[in-house]
Amino acid sequence: MLKLITEMVGGELYQYYPLGKHVVRAIGVCSGRPTFKYTRIEITGTLERLAAGENLDEIVEGYRGRVSREAIIEAVNLVNKQFIKTLPKLEPAL
Repeated sequence: MLKLITEMVGGELYQYYPLGKHVVRAIGVCSGRPTFKYTRIEITGTLERLAAGENLDEIVEGYRGRVSREAIIEAVNLVNKQFIKTLPKLEPAL
């Protein structure tokens, strides 16, 4: 079970469930879809950019310091881990 974290950021309340060090689901941010911590940048857009062929350095540069290389790698790893968890078990063919 994820633990709700409450912080004050820029004078405003920021509540989130950490999915990792850099990826969170924040209350009232992007309808609870995973974002990079302290941003409104959804991880899905970043993953789509990677899938479209943008390299990691280009994406980091495009975010102008708001999202680190480590954060993007964490997002990829989290999605991969979740994908593997959802695969059905294969039974051997008889």
